[in-house]
Amino acid sequence: MAVALVSRPDLRAQRFWMAVTLFVMGIVGLHFTGMAAYRITPLTSNFTEVDPAAALALGLAIAIVALIVVGAGMASYLIDTDVRAHSQQQLRYMAAHDALTGLPNRISFTDRLIDVLHEARGSGRKFAVIGIDLNRFKEINDTLGHSAGDEALRIVSRRMAQSLDSDEFVARLGGDEFAAVKTCGTKKEVSAFADRLAEIFDRPIRVGNIEVTVGASMGAAIWPDDAEAPDELVNNADLAMYHAKHTFLDVPCFYDSGIGASVRKRRQLGEALRHALEQDELAIHYQVQKSLSTGEVQGYEALLRWTHPQLGPISPSEFIPIAEENGLVRSLGVWVLRRACMDAVTWDKPCRVAVNVSAVQFMDANLPRLVHEVLIETGLPPQRLELELTETALIKDKGRSLHIIGQIKALGVGLALDDFGSGYSSLETLRSFPFDKIKLDRAFVDGIESDRQSKAIVRAVLALGKSLDIPVLAEGIETDEQMSVLRLEGCDEGQGYLLGRPSPIGDLAQNRQPAQSDTPRHQRVA
Repeated sequence: MAVALVSRPDLRAQRFWMAVTLFVMGIVGLHFTGMAAYRITPLTSNFTEVDPAAALALGLAIAIVALIVVGAGMASYLIDTDVRAHSQQQLRYMAAHDALTGLPNRISFTDRLIDVLHEARGSGRKFAVIGIDLNRFKEINDTLGHSAGDEALRIVSRRMAQSLDSDEFVARLGGDEFAAVKTCGTKKEVSAFADRLAEIFDRPIRVGNIEVTVGASMGAAIWPDDAEAPDELVNNADLAMYHAKHTFLDVPCFYDSGIGASVRKRRQLGEALRHALEQDELAIHYQVQKSLSTGEVQGYEALLRWTHPQLGPISPSEFIPIAEENGLVRSLGVWVLRRACMDAVTWDKPCRVAVNVSAVQFMDANLPRLVHEVLIETGLPPQRLELELTETALIKDKGRSLHIIGQIKALGVGLALDDFGSGYSSLETLRSFPFDKIKLDRAFVDGIESDRQSKAIVRAVLALGKSLDIPVLAEGIETDEQMSVLRLEGCDEGQGYLLGRPSPIGDLAQNRQPAQSDTPRHQRVA
């Protein structure tokens, strides 16, 4: 009956309590009815007399077992408590420290910064935040592998931790970025601390069988001179570090308002360049390469150009470093390669097109496949494409470079050694790598008509090229006198404003007049 009342859909409070009462009465009635029916009959059998010794032994056994059970329970409790405390301690440590290096992490850095700020307000002393970014960490990762990069981070972090004083603190914020805090009275103390850290980064690191140095760019901001709020102080230190990195400073850079404005502008340009690449708003200009003996056009070098919607043309010497800072060099290189091949297919005369390949792009193992795909996609014959490489791109990993060059040569694509003479291992490079052309650096052409040493170097390079059966192209020809000397010395090809300035693809036929040089050699896409 109680179940029926509860099951009704229109259940109300009165019926609910009626159902509860019926349930209770049913349970109580069943209990007492069962107890009234229960009967106990004592056992009438007789027992023999119990042995006292046996009873004592049984009692002792029961007591011992009971003690063992209680002891095991207590031990288990103590062990569990200790393990739990140790686990909590480990979790707290893991939450506050970087797993790879063991240094404090970003959370610990923020907590320490707040504590130092409170202490500084109470004591009247200043403190500095130093932003640190490793210069060659990505290079180590790309050439030696991520395990080598991790080992380099561990070694550098251990050295920093061992060098700290009681009022100093270093944390790893992520990747190859670190931050330090130093309580100080003067800027000189901050400089001394930063110099001590710089010495650590410049010290050689042995990774496997190779010694490397990572180097670092550092920027410092001091409280309360540069900022009051911790977040703003950290941001200003980061801006100073960013400025030190792109200006190649080998000393710590201290924040000021001018640096902040400059870095913000570069960051805005970086975002604008990324947008221009995504929206296909870049352009390629082509500079002619001619035979110096016949004047015949041999090919064109593809040069990247960018016109900002508001700022107008941006010099490659300005936007190429920005591309490097923002990780856009590889994407730009792919874009230039594809666009140059597409343009070259449309030329009336089947001239070659020369495309610069940066060190970052060259060390990509997928470069040969990319070149092959672009050639198939555009329909450009392989012999009409020439890739220009610098020595910097080759000497990082000779074995890997030879392997990549072998794959590219197998496609039928030509290879030119760019900026020959500006490196420190040119002869070894020529001996080791199968180049189809040498591009003589314009630094030797600039003074060839009046400088005896420049002329002697050019003559030696031309003789070397002839002995190795490798044609030589002289860059940066801007005067008739330079042209005459190079012809007399037997230079094969030339490139420069005297022969033709870089022009859009539609203006190539019209651009043959000499022009005053206004674009330095390094303003080519890396």
